[in-house]
Amino acid sequence: MYDDTCRFLAEHFSADFASWLIGESITLTEIKPSELSLDPIRADALILMESNDSILHLEFQTLPKQNIPFRMLDYRVRGYRKYPNKIMRQFVIYLQQTGSDLVSQNIFVMERTQHEFEVIRLWEQPPSLFLQYPGLIPFAALSDTVDVETTLGQVAQKIDQVSDPEIKANLMAASGILAGLRLEDEVIYRLLRRDIMQESTVYRSIQREAQVEKAQSIALNLLRGGVDINLIASSTGLSIEEVQQLQQQMNTVGQS
Repeated sequence: MYDDTCRFLAEHFSADFASWLIGESITLTEIKPSELSLDPIRADALILMESNDSILHLEFQTLPKQNIPFRMLDYRVRGYRKYPNKIMRQFVIYLQQTGSDLVSQNIFVMERTQHEFEVIRLWEQPPSLFLQYPGLIPFAALSDTVDVETTLGQVAQKIDQVSDPEIKANLMAASGILAGLRLEDEVIYRLLRRDIMQESTVYRSIQREAQVEKAQSIALNLLRGGVDINLIASSTGLSIEEVQQLQQQMNTVGQS
């Protein structure tokens, strides 16, 4: 859900992200990962957005992964193949503090190939930075603050000043979800209005996705047990086609 929340914010507040990362308040248009290649790509919290002359590539990560440097090179090459005249700015944004050296890696090296990208560790950023822009407010609780509760209280005050009820609800929900990386639910719901959070698009979307993921997990277990596809569909609420796709994926993994 952290990935989905970050993706939602980047897509709906692209100008705020552009102001933060490239120092220019421009509205960016989303690029679907599939547009860069016919091959399937593991997306995670991947966001690709473009302007007339540049591409902004964001990777949000809760925990570090060994393959991130290669992924950044891979996407840079894919981007160049389709948009050879566009500059690409690439950022890996780590959400949760860790002592792993992987969160400092900003370069991929292979023989004579070398590719650099930018890394941002949210816990090293000042909270005031995120409180400047509506779309970045939810990240404030993950910033360099020793008193997370006080910072989340400031987040609530900033969001209360938003006049648009839909934007307010989405920012409230996103703030609550991301704050969950540092605070208990009881504290979050004491500082943020739960009723407003539950009205948000992002909250409902994540709830729906969680329900689908649960249904898929149950379906996979039933498929492994040899249960009939039609019975699985009626039991989980998934369509027969969706269950068949899960079966194909399961068979593919089993053969690899």
